[in-house]
Amino acid sequence: MHDVLVVGGGPAGLAVALGGARAGLDVAVCEKRAGVIDKACGEGLMPGALRALQALGVDPPGHVITGITYRQGPSVAAAAFRHGPGRGVRRTDLHNALRNAVRAAGIPIHQEAVGDIEQHAEHVLAAGVQARYLVAADGLHSPIRAAVGLATSTRSSPRWGLRRHYAIAPRSESVEVSWAQRSEVYVTPIAKDRVGVAILSGERGGFDAQLAAFPNLARWLGDATPVSDVRGAGPLRQNATSRVAGRVLLVGDAAGYVDALTGEGLALAFATAAELVACLVAQRPDRYEQAWSKMSRRSRWITSTLLWARNRPALAPHVVPAAARAPKLFAVAVDQLAR
Repeated sequence: MHDVLVVGGGPAGLAVALGGARAGLDVAVCEKRAGVIDKACGEGLMPGALRALQALGVDPPGHVITGITYRQGPSVAAAAFRHGPGRGVRRTDLHNALRNAVRAAGIPIHQEAVGDIEQHAEHVLAAGVQARYLVAADGLHSPIRAAVGLATSTRSSPRWGLRRHYAIAPRSESVEVSWAQRSEVYVTPIAKDRVGVAILSGERGGFDAQLAAFPNLARWLGDATPVSDVRGAGPLRQNATSRVAGRVLLVGDAAGYVDALTGEGLALAFATAAELVACLVAQRPDRYEQAWSKMSRRSRWITSTLLWARNRPALAPHVVPAAARAPKLFAVAVDQLAR
């Protein structure tokens, strides 16, 4: 019997697997998808996320990121990271680096779909595998979150994400975020000749139609060659009543998600994965809910506040101009998100 069965082979699940194995736990992973996994993602690793990966012995290739720049019309707010650089990393490169580290650590990966979960006094049974604990890292629309009764509905306005890559040299070493009336676009350098372009919007529509809301960016990308298919995700907001149901614990997007607006989903996933492992090593899974809440509080508050302003037509046009007029305050906010 394993100590931990991780269901989901994305970054959050593999971080739990690596951290658990390094802490002496017997870990296995269930992931029904074969090969390298891709998904819609802004692909910017904040400095804290990069440090967390490197602490696990994972150092994926990519392009240095030195800060964040917000743009809206003539208004520009820019801030550099204060505690080292981040990195723009193609999602497939990130997954490949994590998967190679998991294999090198001798952690088995079962290509199995997990259906029913049986919880017993001393173990959990799923996909024919017994483990003392099951960690659900099965994504934004987590079936396990629903199966164990931790899913709850949300009344917020739905938002969606789209992402595509282009063969073009980055304009800067910052993640550039431009705001339109109902959407934002993120341009992340991921190589010397590649950028990722991710669009978040409260309206449904194709990538090109959404990109048209940003004419300056569309003109810059006009002669660039798209080098990946469009991938989408959403609705983004997902709620959970708790992160713990008996011997089942939720991590990553499965644990609940506010929005991708601040671009720190991976940083939060890695930080809370480390907290989860610490709770299991201490044999105190009941402490994980409090640890998750404490670790994610700052991120959830900043993201929720910014999203609240974004969803109000009277306020949204003033967010970036206000940041441009208060560069020190903007720099503090970026520093809080980058840690």
